[in-house]
Amino acid sequence: MKDIKSTTKTVFKIRLKKDDVVVVRAGKYKGQSGKVLATHPTLNKVTVEGINIVKKHMKPNKQYPQGGIIPLTKPIDVSKVGILDPATKKASRIGYKIDAKGAKTRVFKTSGKEIK
Repeated sequence: MKDIKSTTKTVFKIRLKKDDVVVVRAGKYKGQSGKVLATHPTLNKVTVEGINIVKKHMKPNKQYPQGGIIPLTKPIDVSKVGILDPATKKASRIGYKIDAKGAKTRVFKTSGKEIK
C-alpha cells in the first residue's frame, strides 16, 4: 500500500475542493457520502471523512503513548467519487463557467447550478 507521499512528479487537476460533500460511486463504500478532508493532486486521490477507514497497529510513541490499534482515513481515488448535487441528491460532475467579468466558477453538470 502506497503512502500519501507520491513518487511521481505528475500533478493531476482535481476539481474537488476541501469541504465539498461527495458521494462514492464505486467500490466497497458505494452510495456513502462524506466531506472532503484533503486533496492529493500528485496521487489523484482525495481523503473523505468516514470513507476508506483502515486500522493500523501502532507501537507506543509520543503521539500515542499507549500504542494500540488506531483507525486511519486513507485517500480514495478521485474517479470513484462525485460531488453531491443538492438539487437532485445524486452524484454529479463538475464543469466551469466564465461570467461577464471573467471570473471562473464551478457548476454542477447535471443541473447547471453554481457550486457554493
